[in-house]
Amino acid sequence: MFENILGNLNLGGLGGIGTLNKPAAKQTQQPYKVDLIIQDGDAAYNTMALVLAIIGAMAAGAGYTKIWEKTIPAQQALRWGYGSPALPHNQGYMYFISLDTAVNFQIGKLRLVQANARETKAFVVGEYNDNRLHTADITTVITARPVSINDMIALPEKTEFPKVGEDSKLSLHYYCVTPATAEDTVEFSIPASVYQ
Repeated sequence: MFENILGNLNLGGLGGIGTLNKPAAKQTQQPYKVDLIIQDGDAAYNTMALVLAIIGAMAAGAGYTKIWEKTIPAQQALRWGYGSPALPHNQGYMYFISLDTAVNFQIGKLRLVQANARETKAFVVGEYNDNRLHTADITTVITARPVSINDMIALPEKTEFPKVGEDSKLSLHYYCVTPATAEDTVEFSIPASVYQ
């Protein structure tokens, strides 16, 4: 009570004394959920043909190559993933498919990366065996696309990493273990949280 009385008095430079022991206000900015697809990428990465050209040129064991990138627009910040493992039906789930239709899948590893604008500081947020990111049916991309959360890899919001802001980048990097005979289809859906 004494603090409240002092806080309401006009004591010149001491007028804020009643607020000294109060905790800082919590951030109220709430994210919204998106599922990023090829078309959400930057101009050099926003069509299946562009991504296929990069993947198709990869040699087995040649190291990680950036296959997709999104530059964060003004007044936004993003993180990979959305939701929480505490609420499994509300968290994000992802898939990634690269295949020669009705022949075979490309086999490799997919990395989710976030970096600053000049890409001098980057974080690998996750690395996934792509055999676990699609079904086993190579007939078409539709049959290879998982539709049940029981068959997909969960990607809750990666709050252990900082948000990436304006001009920073989210990207996918791929390591080819065994190329498909002739990749003709690539598709993915990766969850993200958008703050603005």
